[in-house]
Amino acid sequence: MGARFSYLADDDKAAVYEAALEIMSTIGQRVHHPEALELLRAAGAEVSETDLVKVPRALVERARRTAPAVVEVYDRAGQHAMSLGRYNTYFGNGSAVTNVYDLETGEHRPTTLADGEMAARLCDALPQVDFVMAFAHPGDYDPHVALLRSFRAMVENTTKPLCAVAENRQDLAVMTEIAAAVRGGDDKLAAKPYFVLYLEPTSALSHPVDSLEKLLFCADHGIPAIYSPAPLAGGTAPITIAGQVAQGTAESLLGLVIHQLRKPGAPFLYGIGPAVLDMATSQSSYNAPEYLMGYACAVELARWLDLPNWGYAGTTDAQVIDAQAGMESAELTFLSMAIGSNLNHDLGYLDFGMTGSLELIVLTDEFLAMNRKLVAGVEVTPETLAVDVIRDVGPGGDFLSHRQTARQVRKAQWRPTIINRQGHVRWQEEGGLDLKEKARLKALGLLETHEPAPLSEGMAARIGALVDGFTPGG
Repeated sequence: MGARFSYLADDDKAAVYEAALEIMSTIGQRVHHPEALELLRAAGAEVSETDLVKVPRALVERARRTAPAVVEVYDRAGQHAMSLGRYNTYFGNGSAVTNVYDLETGEHRPTTLADGEMAARLCDALPQVDFVMAFAHPGDYDPHVALLRSFRAMVENTTKPLCAVAENRQDLAVMTEIAAAVRGGDDKLAAKPYFVLYLEPTSALSHPVDSLEKLLFCADHGIPAIYSPAPLAGGTAPITIAGQVAQGTAESLLGLVIHQLRKPGAPFLYGIGPAVLDMATSQSSYNAPEYLMGYACAVELARWLDLPNWGYAGTTDAQVIDAQAGMESAELTFLSMAIGSNLNHDLGYLDFGMTGSLELIVLTDEFLAMNRKLVAGVEVTPETLAVDVIRDVGPGGDFLSHRQTARQVRKAQWRPTIINRQGHVRWQEEGGLDLKEKARLKALGLLETHEPAPLSEGMAARIGALVDGFTPGG
């Protein structure tokens, strides 16, 4: 398994869970969806005339038993790509930033669909990026078709599995039709899911119609569903970490109950985005230490509940790629690796998730490569203990010419692609570039040379017709 970080004692996890159950059974949550209300009522939940739902412990425990501990996800070609659950960690870029630093000019500007297409191609080329999100909200399209356009851009520009965001059931249905066409049928898509859908309730303790409509759709069609609230500490949740996590757990678990009542065994991911309302600036922070602490608690609870989880990585509250950006994005990414968080998104986020950077995605890919070696642990075998090699070389000898050094070097040493390992003179001779500029040039080089596996002409035309023919509200 390698090195792992544990945050909460078992008694602490049990206490947070018990608090969440108390919130669910005695305080209640608003559920704004008739079918979800009827499912809950029929199962024995208490439903008031004002749609306040109180869920007994037994329903939560039943949902935990029926939900799968591991969710399998496949790439566009139907090849297995991710086993979400246990301590398996996977990483992908973020979704729907509204601004980007232009890779060519460095200009900070609004995003377009072309930025999403570029990000998908770049992520397809980067070996440590495991799944792809839309990256950019396409400001050059009507908001009601933008998410579907982004989904098409991902399908066409990467073979990696996708994590999607949909506005409502209507565009989600078209996304599912596209994925089913790629997979070769609805049954084959359910057997080998190609995309995971991100959903949110509204903190505090409210579940909107569209969120639940999409959640039920996912259950019906076997699409793995993330149901992850974003309780803002001090704003829409208690300012204390334990209280924030207890509330967020109650919100996510109500989604689990509804989801499993609809279709027991359907794939579900628990999660919490425990953002922090900075009382000095009124800004919601992704990288405050309290955020990291709440996030670590949530991941620990996921393992304790035996549920796959939604996670975070590669983000910074900095406005540009600087020392703060490197420090914050590295800290969050390594935390996700060390605690075994499963599906970790947001690589490339600057400015509290408002601005995207392709350079930061490249930098995080390098960081992941280095630290995947670190968390893999140390192999101890007769070969690696190398007693016979030490005997061969003997006192005063050297190991450079020994055949074991050549045999093991690629496995024993990780090699960077843009991190500097040169002395000052050699670094100057090679241009004296800083890491940000190296990441920019690497991104440009990959975008110039990398071509994702294309769709067939017939499939591309079919997907184009589905997207172009979509009419919001029609």
